[in-house]
Amino acid sequence: MLDREGYRPNVGIVLLNSRNEVFWGKRVGQHSWQFPQGGIAHGESPEQAMYRELHEEVGLLPEHVQIIGRTRDWLRYDVPEEYLRRQHATRIHRAAYRGQKQIWFLLRFVGLDSDIQLRATEHPEFDAWRWVPFWIQLDAVIGFKREVYQLALSELARYLAKGVRLQQLAWGTPLDLLQSFYSKGEDSSHESTKSDKEQE
Repeated sequence: MLDREGYRPNVGIVLLNSRNEVFWGKRVGQHSWQFPQGGIAHGESPEQAMYRELHEEVGLLPEHVQIIGRTRDWLRYDVPEEYLRRQHATRIHRAAYRGQKQIWFLLRFVGLDSDIQLRATEHPEFDAWRWVPFWIQLDAVIGFKREVYQLALSELARYLAKGVRLQQLAWGTPLDLLQSFYSKGEDSSHESTKSDKEQE
């Protein structure tokens, strides 16, 4: 389902643990990492699509998360022509399709790491995952998605703390960073290691 401009409606998910670290998934059979995301089906609201994608890609149910906030408007990225050719898209599809427009959700994970199941469906999106800092280095993200990731993280950060200051991030965009972001006073009951969680 494309809009008039050729963008497919989509949702992105930033999942936070109790230490304000985010879920980072490795795409099946690839060396690229990303946040969970997926298309909005006809008749679905963005919130309904978010819960469906959360289960399909991460194996979580609504009771495992709390919605903290979402982006106000759609964030768009274009998919390069050469990438579409590699995906064997038809010429007609390539002519009509420009990319994705996304609503991003910020979720608080209130479950246990063991609740995360990458094989919840027959066609998993990820084959490994880890918890990483909110301001993740984006060099492992495919290039045409990086700007949207920067914009989404910047907008969603406003929900996380009382005090905010401006910092120059490693990837070069000045964004609002929370003063208490790496506070050691967070409840660590769901703390996990920084190593990859491979499929069992």
